[in-house]
Amino acid sequence: MKKALLIVSILFIAVITTACINNIAVQELNNKASEYMQKGDYESAMNRLQASLDLDNTMYQTYYNLGVAAIGANKYDVAIDALENGIKIKPDFYDFYYSLGVAQIGMADDAYEKAEVEETATVDTEKENIDIKREVVKLDKDSVIALKKSAIENLQKYLQNVPDTQDRETVEEMIKQSEEFIAENEKK
Repeated sequence: MKKALLIVSILFIAVITTACINNIAVQELNNKASEYMQKGDYESAMNRLQASLDLDNTMYQTYYNLGVAAIGANKYDVAIDALENGIKIKPDFYDFYYSLGVAQIGMADDAYEKAEVEETATVDTEKENIDIKREVVKLDKDSVIALKKSAIENLQKYLQNVPDTQDRETVEEMIKQSEEFIAENEKK
């Protein structure tokens, strides 16, 4: 009986010690990521934050910081994934919705610009190829519109839940520009 109690005690201490070491490592990685973000080195910050999530994927702040770093690095797909995962953990942290809206607009704008470049790049080719490219651009435009609509929803959710935000005018302008883009491009 005493042996069993001793073994259980040792295992309990080992688990607690491992958890403490893990928490220290996570905090260290998050602190280093913060330093990198302040310097504008978003890639290094993302690497540290991903390593932090590999150790502990329950910290919503780490998902948020990864999303912000990925936006800074123009890696909108990574940002959207991180922010959506963070929302699953803490849906009432409304900065997620603002950042998610920003990431969706960034991804939409990038996709739209690339689609426009693809269309102009094929103008000098045969008529058949031009028509095919225009269909691809149309599909891309539909995806862009869907991203913009989702961004509007997220930004509106942010404003509804953080009504006294200092960046209200900026967020309202982002919504307005996205709505104008949608109105302009749904007609075509």
